Amino acid sequence: MTRTRVLISRRTVIAGALAAPLAAPLAGCATAPAGGGDFAAVEARLGGRLGVFAHDLETGRSFARRADERFAMCSTFKWALAGLILRARDEAALSLDDPAPYGCDDLVSYSPVTEPALGEGRAMTIGEVCNAAVTLSDNTAANLLLARIGGPQGFTGRLRTLGDDVTRLDRWETALNENLPGDPRDTTTPRAMTALLQRFIAGDALNDLSRKQLADWMIAAKTGGARLRAGLPPGWVVGDKTGTSGNGANNDVAFALPHGEDDRAPILIASYINAPDADSAAANAAHADVARLVVEQFIR
Repeated sequence: MTRTRVLISRRTVIAGALAAPLAAPLAGCATAPAGGGDFAAVEARLGGRLGVFAHDLETGRSFARRADERFAMCSTFKWALAGLILRARDEAALSLDDPAPYGCDDLVSYSPVTEPALGEGRAMTIGEVCNAAVTLSDNTAANLLLARIGGPQGFTGRLRTLGDDVTRLDRWETALNENLPGDPRDTTTPRAMTALLQRFIAGDALNDLSRKQLADWMIAAKTGGARLRAGLPPGWVVGDKTGTSGNGANNDVAFALPHGEDDRAPILIASYINAPDADSAAANAAHADVARLVVEQFIR
């Protein structure tokens, strides 16, 4: 049995926790003070704000820093978008093999898969578009998927049916990356995003086949090698989705399974940064530091 299979089949590891409101600590969690701990030192070195919620589904322990403050999601919403598409597939509303037609007028900036495919005259399926959105953060792909579920409002509404009363998507790519100070649009909190990941990856939001597909897409993601993945030990199975703006937002959401523990439930991490004066290298390094701290706390 592979670690990925354990990850997506151990549905009982979160029994009881899912009933807790997303705005409150997950049931049974020993949460560090929101303003203390070593996360504060990482934030001080970086400048700006660092929001973290890390939850170990094996032990129920969690650690937090600004876990209930809002941060711009940027492209971190794309893993959840793919999850909602898979949920629609589970409900027989669509197939991953369905065509996803689009034209030149649909293209937006940073579309490393959909733009070349259009230029080559190559048609794409919904499954291929999901893969592009999650693994390479293709913006046109995300918009095509949003259109399938009623746009940003449809995305938010579907999250509400899953118990997420916090996360909201208001705009399409690429406007959703604006990250204006104090703007609640297109935001989430680290705690809410971790709970949402828990529902999709280890809970009952998806059937077994779709959970495995979402996990596989996230494991194959190529954009986060310098962020949380960089701070996790070699050999761990990691899936993540990054998000970045041009004015200080630098985010990563991940699940991780320790090497050599095939029957272990995953560790979930949502790490959000808003640091307009920090460069991308410093922000990436801060995520790696967050991951190292999480490992120190959870793996004794």
